[in-house]
Amino acid sequence: MHYDLKDLRLFQAIAEAGNLSAAAAHMHMTASSASYRIKNLEYAVGSQLFVRTPKGMTLTPAGEVLARHSKNLLADVRAMHAELGAFSANLRGSIRLLANSSALNSFIIPSLARFLVLNNNINVDLKEQESPTISQAIEEGLADIGVGAGLEPRPGLNRELYAVDRLVCVVAPDHPLAGRAESSFEEVLAYDLVSLERSSSNYLYLSNQARLAGRPMRVRVHVQNFDALIYMVKAGVGAAVVPASTAKDAIRQRNLAALELKDAWAERELYLVYSNAPDQPALIREFAGVLLNDPMIIAARERG
Repeated sequence: MHYDLKDLRLFQAIAEAGNLSAAAAHMHMTASSASYRIKNLEYAVGSQLFVRTPKGMTLTPAGEVLARHSKNLLADVRAMHAELGAFSANLRGSIRLLANSSALNSFIIPSLARFLVLNNNINVDLKEQESPTISQAIEEGLADIGVGAGLEPRPGLNRELYAVDRLVCVVAPDHPLAGRAESSFEEVLAYDLVSLERSSSNYLYLSNQARLAGRPMRVRVHVQNFDALIYMVKAGVGAAVVPASTAKDAIRQRNLAALELKDAWAERELYLVYSNAPDQPALIREFAGVLLNDPMIIAARERG
């Protein structure tokens, strides 16, 4: 069977848009040309890929199978182009790294910065992602390495303990909770909060815990990063639940008070995962080792 990459990209565009004309415009081709290409693709596959209705186009069972495989295939092609392009710029390779917000802000950034300074022949595409979706993204070939909380063992992945992530409640020194050594999250939910933006893995995780506790999060402001969050808390805008390491300087300087959270979920093990496929590029294994063996990370694991 012969598949044209442009046909597969068109197929993906139609599957996502549910509309042939919109997908054709996105691919810079006429609707008639797009229709012709899809008919040829259906002929090559040997099955109808879409159900055509007045409201648009939906995938048939065969179309759903092709959509799953073509998504992975096109992702691999993009990764191949990125890695080959790296050689033209005298780079040895590129790595796609996913991490939840705690791992990203508390652990990965410092060690990644040191690594990149010493290795100018490697690029890293770093993205934040919610922990429950990280392992699947690695399995589907959408990323090379992932770091997240509570990642379960999977047959196709190497999984190693990366660090221990402790969440604490931080408040301004004059906040009603400031004189306490510990608190439950349910008690914290009685007060105004400061949070990261709604799409952050930190907010999604905490909002789920609030839902399980049966109380809403009274968020007064969503900010883009932990530095802005700490500033808002110090100013007295509200309380916040953050990884202890992100607030350690402010706590040490007594600009914030920190309360241990009594909830069992407040202490989470962060795991690093990557594919154990035999054809896994050596660069991925080497970089995983760099992250795991950074002296700062080793110290964090030992403290945990």
